[in-house]
Amino acid sequence: MVTLQTAENALKTVYLGVVSDQLNINSNPLLSKIKQSSSDVWGKEIRKLAPFGINGGIGAGTEDGNLPQANGNSYVQFVSSLKNLYGTIEISDKAIRASENNAGAFVNLLNAEMEGLIKASNFNLSRMLYGDGSGKLTTNFSHTAGTNYIKTPDAKKFMEGMIVSIYNTSDEDYKANCNHIKVTKVDRLNNQVYFDKTFGTMLDPLEDFIVVQGSYELEITGLGKIFEQGGTLYGVNRADHPWMNAYVKEGVGELSETKIQTAIDELEEVTGSVIDFITCSSGVKRAYQEHLSTYKRNVDVMELNGGYKAISYNGIPLISDRFIDSDTMYLLNTKEFTLHQLCDWQWLEGDDGRIIRQTAGKPTYTATLVKYADLICDKPNGQAKLTGITTA
Repeated sequence: MVTLQTAENALKTVYLGVVSDQLNINSNPLLSKIKQSSSDVWGKEIRKLAPFGINGGIGAGTEDGNLPQANGNSYVQFVSSLKNLYGTIEISDKAIRASENNAGAFVNLLNAEMEGLIKASNFNLSRMLYGDGSGKLTTNFSHTAGTNYIKTPDAKKFMEGMIVSIYNTSDEDYKANCNHIKVTKVDRLNNQVYFDKTFGTMLDPLEDFIVVQGSYELEITGLGKIFEQGGTLYGVNRADHPWMNAYVKEGVGELSETKIQTAIDELEEVTGSVIDFITCSSGVKRAYQEHLSTYKRNVDVMELNGGYKAISYNGIPLISDRFIDSDTMYLLNTKEFTLHQLCDWQWLEGDDGRIIRQTAGKPTYTATLVKYADLICDKPNGQAKLTGITTA
């Protein structure tokens, strides 16, 4: 007979390992390349010493002269709070009772819920990976009073079923009646996003922005933040430490192997960084393939961890991602990235050790996956970004 205890045992012993692998390896090809570690986690923070420059205790001298003066490595301390990543499934009491005498039906029920959780988590983890930590899905959108949709410059960060909140730039708090709004339809051809609420005159396209529910300024430190120029990163002022600024080349225009190689050579000569992963928008990837075709070059295909396929640039995998700006390419040394975590994905447990809890006042039960982590790049100046690329 199927009971809540049966579900508890299945989620803990059968599904947890599978879901963890799916989220850590199969959610995104870049994430699968980044090592994960529980080192340098202190309480609720990541505190990590990052070396820069070179050891100063070297030099030449005479046969009987003074030895070089010792001067050890230079360090700065990175400090970042662990971000709280959650994923929740919900099962109704009716569904559990309907399948209590049918183990196959119950397994199908759990499978459907877990597949939905994995799909949603993969989407959001990939989006966060290329974001700036703010959680913003769109800014500078347009809206007509009395309608239930907006027109955004790019709808790729939205998905049907997503729950969002609309914030105001001035007070950085969600607007009245604009919290926990559901995305009902995404018209990707016209970049229009529809909601389960009709808005009056309250939306100001220049002052308001949309984020995933509860996520404003709480998402992981993605490439958008790492590649910012100026300001601070991990509590370190980039003005005091120019090596904290990544290499950014704007206005690239037509893509060529020479332009890619120029950036790679710059990183190798200045920082000693060896690029092992290239990721870009699909339009930029097509432009690179078109370039190869023009010069009658073969397109070599590589298979990556997690079953992903990539085209090869001189043995370096080149792969596209929908969350990258349409004219942008990243050249990364993934060995300099670590996802520091308090623990791997775990079920959130109550004081009684139960992971399935009844929703207050409702005939439904929920279970929540949790992970406390943030992404740290040890050498930002060992990474490159090309923008303004002509797409195909």
